[in-house]
Amino acid sequence: MNPESESYLEISDLVLLAGGLATRMKPITESIPKSLIEIAGKPFIQHQLEILKIKGIKKVVICAGKFGEKIADFVKEGSEFGIEIKYSFDGEKLLGTGGAVKKSLPLLSENFFIMYGDSYLDTEFKIINEYFFKKAKIGLMTVLKNEGKWDKSNIEFENGEIKNYNKKYADEKMKYIDYGLGILNKKAFENFENKEVFDLEEVYRNLLNKNDLSGYEVKERFYEIGSFPGLEDTEKYLSEKN
Repeated sequence: MNPESESYLEISDLVLLAGGLATRMKPITESIPKSLIEIAGKPFIQHQLEILKIKGIKKVVICAGKFGEKIADFVKEGSEFGIEIKYSFDGEKLLGTGGAVKKSLPLLSENFFIMYGDSYLDTEFKIINEYFFKKAKIGLMTVLKNEGKWDKSNIEFENGEIKNYNKKYADEKMKYIDYGLGILNKKAFENFENKEVFDLEEVYRNLLNKNDLSGYEVKERFYEIGSFPGLEDTEKYLSEKN
């Protein structure tokens, strides 16, 4: 890869995964998606798009499921936020995070960021971008030393390398957590041509097994609205920030 090329210098596409059912956030999410929950005076997705623009993201593909049309009615084509917005809808059945990203691939460049629709991540996208190309692997996962503080730790990370990743079966060696921001090349989905519904965890674990997943440790904590305690923390953080 030519280090002087624009594609090397900047990944400007991002997939925003906003297709979950948000069952933990009921009754708030009985009529709206998590993305439109009002936080610090704005729908949450507006906070996300504003910081993504600051971080250099130029195009966002929103993977949406239930209530996806309400997200589209609010965000539209993104001109108000200075970002090009496209949509990939799951359709009649939910595809899972992996299936949703796979369906959105025709809308994306060769390399792209992935972020969850309930996360607010104020970290250095540019540095993570550069690290991805430096390591020259198909995928990158950002990790945070968690030790069970904000959620269940699910990653064994040692000497700058991800040794194990499992969201279902944790052990005492897992002190880190998936921070919620990744980078993938489209090649990451080559083993999933015949699979429609699957989780993004499967993609990352497949890359890890092939030694094609790099890990980048971030120091800034994540904020999320996937739980009521998380929503309270995020409300406080964004209110003070703004």
